[in-house]
Amino acid sequence: MEETSLSGLNLDKGEGLVAVVVQDAATGEVLMLAYADREALERTLKEGLAYFYSRSRKKLWLKGETSGNYLKVVKVVADCDGDTVIYLVEPKGPVCHRGTKSCFTRIVKKKDI
Repeated sequence: MEETSLSGLNLDKGEGLVAVVVQDAATGEVLMLAYADREALERTLKEGLAYFYSRSRKKLWLKGETSGNYLKVVKVVADCDGDTVIYLVEPKGPVCHRGTKSCFTRIVKKKDI
């Protein structure tokens, strides 16, 4: 794997955000999808906790700030285009606001198409 910096990310598209796939570092399970701006990425890298940018509230948020279910970030990996990153994390409790380990809990069936 090669290394990059924040300047290597493509934050100029759209609203200045990158998609963030959150993945359990131990199991590889995908836990959630969110977005980050430059400040969220900087704070994540500096503090080792997962920060995101809320598109609905239009502000920075620290995952776990109200629930106590923080995400300890062990590595941040960028895709080849620099418009998506993966936060490899050690979750400290359920990740989803519904109390489940992952936000991905609903199977979409063919009959729904």
